[in-house]
Amino acid sequence: MILNKIRITGSEAIAETLVAEGVSHVAGIVGSAFMDLLDLFPDAGIRFISVRHEQSAAHMEDGYGRVTGKAGVCIGQNGPGITNMVTGVAAANMAHTPLVVIAPSAMSTAVGWNSFQECDQVSVFQAITKKAIRVPHPSRIAECLRTAFRVAYAERGAVLYDIPRDYFYAELEDVIMEPRRYRVDKRGPGSSQLLDEAVSILKDAKKPAIIAGRGVVDSDAIPEVIELAEYLEAPVACSYLHNDAFPASHPLWMGPIGYMGSKAAMLTLAEADVILAIGTRLSAFGTVPQYGIRYITGEAKIIQIDINPLNIGQVHPIELGIIGDAKETTRELLVRLKRSGMKVKRDSWIKTAIERRREWEKEIYEMAMAEGKPINPYRAVYELVNSLPKGAVVATDVGNVASIANSYLKFDDGRKHIAACTFGNTGFAYPAALGAKLGRPDLPVVAIIGDGAWGMSLHEVSTAVEHNIPVIACVFNNQCWGAEKRNQMDFYNSRFIGVEIKGPSFAEVARVMGAHGVRVENAGEIRSALEEAIELNKPSVIEIMVDPEQLAPPFRRDALRYPRRYLQKYRHLDYEHWVSRVD
Repeated sequence: MILNKIRITGSEAIAETLVAEGVSHVAGIVGSAFMDLLDLFPDAGIRFISVRHEQSAAHMEDGYGRVTGKAGVCIGQNGPGITNMVTGVAAANMAHTPLVVIAPSAMSTAVGWNSFQECDQVSVFQAITKKAIRVPHPSRIAECLRTAFRVAYAERGAVLYDIPRDYFYAELEDVIMEPRRYRVDKRGPGSSQLLDEAVSILKDAKKPAIIAGRGVVDSDAIPEVIELAEYLEAPVACSYLHNDAFPASHPLWMGPIGYMGSKAAMLTLAEADVILAIGTRLSAFGTVPQYGIRYITGEAKIIQIDINPLNIGQVHPIELGIIGDAKETTRELLVRLKRSGMKVKRDSWIKTAIERRREWEKEIYEMAMAEGKPINPYRAVYELVNSLPKGAVVATDVGNVASIANSYLKFDDGRKHIAACTFGNTGFAYPAALGAKLGRPDLPVVAIIGDGAWGMSLHEVSTAVEHNIPVIACVFNNQCWGAEKRNQMDFYNSRFIGVEIKGPSFAEVARVMGAHGVRVENAGEIRSALEEAIELNKPSVIEIMVDPEQLAPPFRRDALRYPRRYLQKYRHLDYEHWVSRVD
């Protein structure tokens, strides 16, 4: 079929390609570099979300992409506007979220002159994107943007689309294509031979367990994983920071692994003889031993299913790797298991797993019920999680208080847990929650944030107010950088340097910015504060005052050591002077 070319400007080529891709909005900060494109947005049906810092634009589109499955798009002024996005883009890329960054650059006739706001943006972004594309000629403006979307979806990550600012005004002849003509979203179930081998391993398993990861969420494979788990009678753990990868209401749910995860999940995996890892790369940090439990022991046979061949066996040796879509592979695996005539009865294995889960839930309940001054942070998270309406989306930041949520957060369907993931930067949750709300305006969206991270994102309350994005920020205020304070408590004899935070009343600041703001100093007030914020349906900040002395275990115990000092002036800081323990 011959497609007829039309004469268009560079701005029109970009706008129409975005429309073909179903892009509903673009986030960023206005700049002269893309003013000509911006002028087309209203008539193209594209909403421009003006943020207060470009980093937030990338985080917003990360959150949007996770709840919708669609690639988010952000834009900024060439030079500083684009470099401001580095952290947000790196975070989205490491979280495997499709993201396209439209990056105007210096005029093609001025490159190399160190002109105003000139930066070699392609070099800056090459290491933190799946691909950094520079438009080499005006005739390729639309084609390069199509490539950006194709790579973002195919490789699950961020792509930079670098275009000289004078190209927006260029004229070219090209075709505006439907996405189906230049990219394919559907993937197959993997090798038939390997699927048969997986069936053979699973048939021989006595204590199988499943780890469900981000791929299960992205491919909408939860129904298939449920059916497979029930057929195998295999308990299911969620991978680190993907608590929504398996429904918590299901009897086979064990909870998440990783930092502040579920002991039940980890003890179950430690005893399993076969681990079926679906849609997870089994990352190094996400599988670090916790609570003294080494749950990927090397004893179990691991069958790993992932869409990306580079993730197979990356950290943990596997018995079998299958490159395939989580949904299609799980479905086909189940068909072959049933065809094999496999019959199982694992009453004892399931009973043990369920009992472990009950013990863990009892343990974290008791942790939450301990007294605090003013509020035990575990209790605050417990009350918040148990007050959330069904179907709520929750974005979590990085840090001591926010990480406690990993013990308590439960979901019954996918695309509801938006976590900072591997890049682990503070200031993620609130802008990501704004993007999630843009993607799912029908659902309540809550962000769980510590006061340190809030200092990096509270300016976006102005964005929420301006664009009427009714996200609820739950700011846990313990007036410290909790994770680092706990490190200094445990490893540096409570010598506190740089961890104290003295700030204003965040509730009061929110009210000044035009949002609803309320301070909570009693655990019994958390439910009513959340219900009021949901009812108001406007940007809200619930400031929850929590005990600065009640902190979760060190976040990076695996990477910390007790200090040794050899120079005389520092000898008094040596761990032997104040602790009898050894690492």
